[in-house]
Amino acid sequence: MQDNSYADPENPFQTFWMGGFECSDQLNSSGNRVDLLDITGHLDLMREDYIRISSLGIQTVREGIRWSVVEYLPYQYNFDAVAEMMRAADELDIQQIWDICHFGYPADLSPMHPHFTPRFVALCEAFVVFYTNRYPGKLLFVTPINEVSFISWLGGEVAGTSPYSLRNGWEVKYALMRAYIAAARAMKELSPLVRIVTTEPLANVVAGINPTQTEIARAAIENEYQFQSVDMLCGRMCPELGGSEDLVDILGFNYYYNNQWVAGDYTYLGWNDDVPDPRWSRLADLLEPVYHRYNKPILLSETSHPKEDRPIWIDMIANECAELISRGVPLLGVCLYPIIDRPDWDNLDIWHHAGIWDTDFISKHSRILHEPSKVALLAAQQIVAASREIRQAQ
Repeated sequence: MQDNSYADPENPFQTFWMGGFECSDQLNSSGNRVDLLDITGHLDLMREDYIRISSLGIQTVREGIRWSVVEYLPYQYNFDAVAEMMRAADELDIQQIWDICHFGYPADLSPMHPHFTPRFVALCEAFVVFYTNRYPGKLLFVTPINEVSFISWLGGEVAGTSPYSLRNGWEVKYALMRAYIAAARAMKELSPLVRIVTTEPLANVVAGINPTQTEIARAAIENEYQFQSVDMLCGRMCPELGGSEDLVDILGFNYYYNNQWVAGDYTYLGWNDDVPDPRWSRLADLLEPVYHRYNKPILLSETSHPKEDRPIWIDMIANECAELISRGVPLLGVCLYPIIDRPDWDNLDIWHHAGIWDTDFISKHSRILHEPSKVALLAAQQIVAASREIRQAQ
């Protein structure tokens, strides 16, 4: 097994490299419930999956409780599946970061419903009690709502999920952050061992070729949208929601190959072109100013690339992480998301082939190791470990 758990007293995670298991239970664009923990087979193969990732030096994971499953009736909870996930982690020395809502609400709720915030706060409180009763004295890493910026766009701007709205993204984002902030505060009041981990998209929105001053200004405004959720959580924006700096412990950012685009037409900037687009920004140059903006330790909470370019992407991520570390940025880890292949929300016959393990399309229980990605991951661990050793020696 590759060992990447080199000592770092300031890093609360067991391993720098992490695995994320797709746990969305949202309604898709057709209004159908999509439970990806079940569809990917992870619920059935929990222990086997943990053994697989441990063989590659990964012992910290992102998991989700699935709100629509746990709260089977309003204010009534069944944590049996979550308890089984926790038992598997205990047996195999796996550390879990928990998403309360990784996309997906109970059928009778949407972010705009008057009961959304009190129901969500009650769920989060119930989860903290459930966890702390079983693991007193153990840190609890929680993401209340995953990617508020993205899900408010998907459900509020383009009607891709609940509440199926158009041009209503700000209202959905505001409603989600009202619940997020109330829940984060409630959880921290219940236990001083709760640590809030944000997971927001990291983007670079640029102007087109030969832009006017108006187009440059528009791109700057759109680029700033990505920070609204965390600014609200910190109390820097919409203070009436009750946000404050102490609600944030770790800043997670989700970064994929299509996270840099042109304002207005959403044309993606190529990340591996022979002749780089001058508007493209390297990951280290995107993350460093965000760290200085909030002055909190950071986590690359999701990253992956589909198909044959996976190894090249992993190598790029490793080198960007090494660069960040050399600059003194407190980067706590990288989560490969998904670590196991997943299908598309809206077309379950299309699998992304973005994990370290693929599916064969025949059975949700298939696990086919993508050997080039494994080799790239082991090399990436060495790159980052060397960078951290150099930094610690300085």
